[in-house]
Amino acid sequence: MIASYTRKELMVVAAAREIRDGEVVFVGMRLPLLGFGLAKATHAPTAVGLFENGVIRDRPAEAFIYTMGDPPNIVGAIACLGLNDVMSLLQQGRVDVGFIGGAEIDPYGNLNTTRTSGSGSMVRLPGSGGGGDIASLAGRTVLIMEHEPRRFRERVDYITSPGHFPGRRQGGPATLITTLGVFDLSRGQVRAVSLHPGVTPAQVREATGFAIAVDDSVPATTPPSTDELAYIRHADPEGFWTRERREGE
Repeated sequence: MIASYTRKELMVVAAAREIRDGEVVFVGMRLPLLGFGLAKATHAPTAVGLFENGVIRDRPAEAFIYTMGDPPNIVGAIACLGLNDVMSLLQQGRVDVGFIGGAEIDPYGNLNTTRTSGSGSMVRLPGSGGGGDIASLAGRTVLIMEHEPRRFRERVDYITSPGHFPGRRQGGPATLITTLGVFDLSRGQVRAVSLHPGVTPAQVREATGFAIAVDDSVPATTPPSTDELAYIRHADPEGFWTRERREGE
C-alpha cells in the first residue's frame, strides 16, 4: 500500500518524470530542486543541473538547502561560476529543459511574474529572475504553479516569460504541473494529461479562467512510490517545500 502523501510531493514526482537521462536541466528552487534530485536517484543518473547563481552539479546536494547559494549546494559542485556563465549555456542551446514558476498563465503558456491587477489593484511581483531567458532559450520548459482562477487567465497582465506565439519554431512550454494535475502545452493549448487522485474535471474547469481540454477519460496521476517518497522526505526532512495535509489523512 502506498503511503499517504501531499499534493506537493506528488508535484515533485511529476517534475522528476519530466527529466530525461543525460539532459542538462536549469533547475531553479523549491519543488524542481527536489524533482532534479529524485530524477538523479531513479531514472536519470547522468542528468546535469544548472543554477542561476552559476552552480553546476552532477549530483544533488547532500544536505537540505533553502537557497541555491547555501553551502551544501556549493560542496561537491562541478563548478561554481557566475550568472553570465550559466546563461551563456542557454544562449548556446545547451540546456535541454528548464523549470519555471509563475503567478499567472494564459492559454498559450505565457507566464507573468512582473505585475498583476488580478486582485483589483496593480501589484508588483518579483520579476523575471531569469525566467524570460529560460522560456526563450531552453529546449523546452516545464511550468509549475498553483491552480487557481486568479492565476489562470485568458490574458495575463504582463508577459514575463513567453510561451507559444505565432512564428515560434522551437522550444516553448511543454508541460504544466499544477496542484490539480499535469497538462500538455506543446501544441499551444492546455490539455489535461492526468488529474491528481481525487480531482475531477469539473474542479479543473472551475479553477481555470479559460477553456481547457479536460474530460472524464483523463487518467489519474500515478501516485508516488514508497521509494520516491522516501527520497523526497530524506531530501526535505522538515517538509519545508512539501508540507501540507497528506492525501488519505
